[in-house]
Amino acid sequence: MQSRAAGQFWSGGMVAGQWAWSPQSASSSDIAWGDPKSWPPSYGEKFLLSADGQWVLLDGFSDGTGLPTRNVQRVTSESIGDANCNGMTPIPSDAGRQHYVKWNIPSSGYCLYAEGTISGPNPDGSTFTVHFAHRQRWSPPSRCTNAYFSGQSCIAQREEWWDDNGSPFALRIDRTQQLARGLGVGFTIRQTFPIIWGADGRYFWRW
Repeated sequence: MQSRAAGQFWSGGMVAGQWAWSPQSASSSDIAWGDPKSWPPSYGEKFLLSADGQWVLLDGFSDGTGLPTRNVQRVTSESIGDANCNGMTPIPSDAGRQHYVKWNIPSSGYCLYAEGTISGPNPDGSTFTVHFAHRQRWSPPSRCTNAYFSGQSCIAQREEWWDDNGSPFALRIDRTQQLARGLGVGFTIRQTFPIIWGADGRYFWRW
């Protein structure tokens, strides 16, 4: 949570995107994703470490790194189960913020499912509300390789996202991402919906 890190992932022999993790305090950080040719992006995700130190929570989205949460994400229900999403049981609310991932990596996989809303201001001064559902399957550490690195240790996140942003409620994305120990997110990205696409982390650095 407190280390500044960044990375760049490539697809088809070309740069496909970049990310940067930017700590804002001892218990909060922003992450930005975007095109390195037009950096920094006007978009960021805001994460918090829970008071008990057990969870990384998603607070919402900002207009850029270091700026306050503009589009607030709040869950109406959350549950956790095994790696196959069986035995799902409710997760007690933490001020409505989404339990995104466990801070300490367990030795077995687990599933998280959340439903809720994202709300914020429109340019005309009105407010919008988007309803979402988010399912994540987190896999335990295993050896991993991509097009540029071998012999790494990774955890994996498969995520599916549904929302009603501008159209009826429907699945918007299904992808799996590997996060490599000591390197960071985007070690591999394998998307299966709405298009089949993949990328591999090529450069990782601290700043």
